[in-house]
Amino acid sequence: MATRYELLEGLRRRGEAERGRLQKTAELRVALCYPSPYHVGMSSLGFQAIYRELNSHVGVSAERVFVPDDVEAWAQARVTPVSEETLTPLDAFPVLAFSVAYELELAGVFTLLEAAGLSAFREQRPEAAPLVVAGGPLTFSNAEPLEPFVDVVVQGEADDLVHELMDEVQAGGGKRAVLERLARRPGFRVPGLSRADSRFFVMKASDERLPARSQILTPHTELKDMFLIEPERGCSRGCHYCVMRRTTNGGMRTVPPERVLELIPPEAKRVGLVGAAVTDHPRIVELLEAIVGGGREVGVSSLRADRLTLPLVQALRRGGAKVLTVASDGASQRMRELVDRKHSEAQLLNAARLAKEAGLKRLKVYSIVGLPLETDADLDELVGFTLELTKILPVALGVAPFVAKRNSPLDGSPFAGIDVVEARLTRLRKGLKGRAELRPTSARWAWVEYLLAQCGPEAGLAAYDAWKAGGSFRAWQDAFEARGCQPYEARRTVDGRRNATVWPTLGVAPAVSPALPSERGP
Repeated sequence: MATRYELLEGLRRRGEAERGRLQKTAELRVALCYPSPYHVGMSSLGFQAIYRELNSHVGVSAERVFVPDDVEAWAQARVTPVSEETLTPLDAFPVLAFSVAYELELAGVFTLLEAAGLSAFREQRPEAAPLVVAGGPLTFSNAEPLEPFVDVVVQGEADDLVHELMDEVQAGGGKRAVLERLARRPGFRVPGLSRADSRFFVMKASDERLPARSQILTPHTELKDMFLIEPERGCSRGCHYCVMRRTTNGGMRTVPPERVLELIPPEAKRVGLVGAAVTDHPRIVELLEAIVGGGREVGVSSLRADRLTLPLVQALRRGGAKVLTVASDGASQRMRELVDRKHSEAQLLNAARLAKEAGLKRLKVYSIVGLPLETDADLDELVGFTLELTKILPVALGVAPFVAKRNSPLDGSPFAGIDVVEARLTRLRKGLKGRAELRPTSARWAWVEYLLAQCGPEAGLAAYDAWKAGGSFRAWQDAFEARGCQPYEARRTVDGRRNATVWPTLGVAPAVSPALPSERGP
């Protein structure tokens, strides 16, 4: 069994490899928590950007806390999670600020809170307990499952909001007074105090805060020693399944390449351009060529097949890329048109040809199965199209089950069903006959994500029950059933009106999605 000294020494050694860490002494100390392990959290651009913003606030210091790589080892050694900067126990901070990226990270919130000796439940924590805040990408869609556990939700882009939050905490008066003031401010949702309609409000950061960028470089991440920066924020497109679409916060805002280049530190040898639609930036080729021309490697988070040109792909190749990754996001052209995904098979085939001409070795294509109105014929078209791609380059086909998200046009759409999704994956696998690598994500965990994405606070309570029961799929099934989580029937109205946004688009009436799969797993 690991000792306390060994666990803390591991953090010290990890910290010695960091470049850009902020060390600050201030009256108000904030624990900036990521509900996943370090190697995941330190690959989050938003997390690093908020770390910098908090530390820039007068009188405030922020220290990072992550879920331990081995939670059980820390529990057995009876060591509370501690901050990276000063090894301060989590429960010693007056403010705990969580950045939550997606639904399944709720378990990490519970892990950190209870490992620190705090109740996960907001109403069970005393007035003297730390103020627990949550923000992050999840708040663009559905943060309601967080409400039983956090004191306040920071909704949307938090670059400016964290400064307002710190101002109110510094103003004092006790936790209740702080929460009452925050409940009156746009961008903050305080469970029990804010108006019901504030759930659907998503804030936009000022242009002066852009671009978000890394503060710390470290080899101990998914994106080893890569400096992340956003040349654009938001998206100019209208894909019906996506929360980050052109109607979200005014669409895409671009940052001039000159500004991006001046912010890249000299020691950064690898640069990642991050955003919802990076290749839609009007000067993306110019930016890529400048980065590569400076002797750096470069990666791009989102490549759109209809924006690819030979100069762009060649710049990626010179920047170290060996694989070109694009998304079709629809099993057939009919499905892509249905969800307003502006890609054609011709454009995707052209992307493969450009990749081959530029000297790349493989093509990754991401698609979605289980969209409304999808049929076997759509899956067969995906098989045939993928086999056409393999004639150009080796192909890895990533397939994710469709999960309807709040605040998107397909909000309220039913989940296709675990059995249905697994049958469609089997059909793809048989059709491909090993000629393309199939990389599916789990239908079961997609169903769990769907319930969390579509339900309210009761889904958060179910998540806690499942976590306490060990977190198996069976535990999630039992918890959702016991809490009465019914995604579609429970959400037939929004503010008293039927939520029919998607159905006129699809031209059909909605079918009720079963809340629980027909076959129970182990």
